[in-house]
Amino acid sequence: MGSLFSPKMPPLPPVQPLPETPEVSDEDKARIASEQAAMERKRKGRKSTILTGPLGVEEEATVEKKTLLGE
Repeated sequence: MGSLFSPKMPPLPPVQPLPETPEVSDEDKARIASEQAAMERKRKGRKSTILTGPLGVEEEATVEKKTLLGE
């Protein structure tokens, strides 16, 4: 009974070919490479300045302080 009242599927449109990509010059390739390198540098950001790990500070704490009296 389902096929009696359901509409038929229309035929699918033909597949369009992909457009041709234009040839990229050497200057454009160099510009794109420099832009990508700049984005990678920006992505790193301040990550190298973080001195703690997932477990906290990784260095020993300095608990002794020098005084003027020569201790």
